[in-house]
Amino acid sequence: MLALSAAGRLPDFLGTLPQDLLRALAGDWLHQARPDQLPPPEPWTTWAVIGGRGSGKTRTGAEWVDALARGDPAFTEDPVGRIALVGETHLDVRDVMVDGPSGLLGLPARGRARPVWSPSRRRVEWSNGAVALAFSAEEPDALRGPQFGAAWCDEAAKWRRPDAAFDMLQFGLRLGARPRNCVTTTPRPVPLIRRLLADPRTVVSRARTHDNAAHLAPDFLDQVVGRYAGTRLGRQELDGELIADRDDALWNRAALEAGRVAAAPDLGRIVVAVDPPAASGARSDACGIVAAGRAGGHAYVLADASLARATPQAWAGAALALYHRLQADALVVEVNQGGEMAAAVLGQCDPAVPVTRVHATRGKYLRAEPVSLLYARGLVHHVGAFPALEDELCDFGPDGLSGGASPDRLDALVWALTHLMLGPQAEPRIRRL
Repeated sequence: MLALSAAGRLPDFLGTLPQDLLRALAGDWLHQARPDQLPPPEPWTTWAVIGGRGSGKTRTGAEWVDALARGDPAFTEDPVGRIALVGETHLDVRDVMVDGPSGLLGLPARGRARPVWSPSRRRVEWSNGAVALAFSAEEPDALRGPQFGAAWCDEAAKWRRPDAAFDMLQFGLRLGARPRNCVTTTPRPVPLIRRLLADPRTVVSRARTHDNAAHLAPDFLDQVVGRYAGTRLGRQELDGELIADRDDALWNRAALEAGRVAAAPDLGRIVVAVDPPAASGARSDACGIVAAGRAGGHAYVLADASLARATPQAWAGAALALYHRLQADALVVEVNQGGEMAAAVLGQCDPAVPVTRVHATRGKYLRAEPVSLLYARGLVHHVGAFPALEDELCDFGPDGLSGGASPDRLDALVWALTHLMLGPQAEPRIRRL
């Protein structure tokens, strides 16, 4: 066997194997996986799989859970009978972790019975009796009571209540000799990720989008990877780097965390602001759609419904739906670069909705500065977490770009808060959300 370790001998050796064995090897995860996709040597409490978009993180988590449930000796000495699956929402658990292309049900059968997903019970069951229960990070209290021997947490950097959900999960990891977590996520410099990476009981595997290029669509590699490679956003989303706040950014994550609240008070005014793209298409900017409200002298960011590369009908529908859901007072629309068309589209879709046109006479940075000062004074609060929006805020500098791209969510936020906090104040009417 030692002689076979030489690279030059391996093709000759494989050529001597029967076809059925070669097919089995092709489907074997230990044979297919990259080193970063296999569990590191124990002991550890948390295995943090940090990677770019499409780098194979979901497949890594699914294979780990499946191996623990089946008692695969290559992964564990003893099977784990109860496992927690925690995603951003219940839909994310179902559509990504369980039923997605790289989820538990999408793994190769390898001649074994596949696990069974019971949607009504939110559980995956294996033929040996092992079960995995699905939980949403939006409901940390649901993790009270159940107990597990292992947990898979997917995209924890995007969770709306990351610390509360992760901490509550730890109280339930009390079965077996070595309860442990696998956290698969594209990194963001949020407190939970910083805490996990600094914990000596955490081991880290890293992967870039490019490492999994053989399994990704060529158009994705050309259009997305090609566009963002080398930028700050690309280093985070493609290379899986934890990017610290920019020294010259108008916002920082500490201030956003300090002002974060779980719910808004009764609001006197609510607006939905739209920063429309100049065109639609594969390479067009996103349409920023952000809602905010005001109570007294404080503003509350309520929703980010921004859409990427959407048609005018699609983003107009999204903006109007948000307007009606929140019972807003007005739609604020920037009319530079196609915005007049945007206002016309909104008017055609719902003529009863009042549209307030705003025109940019200064650059993005100058428009954003007064709004960032409101944050610095503690007058703006995010109701929950808005990862994509907050990434833009904390990566926005004097060049007027965020991550090398147009900050469309930020623009919509600036228009909403400028209208609510820095412009003439309309007569309020109290709404309870």
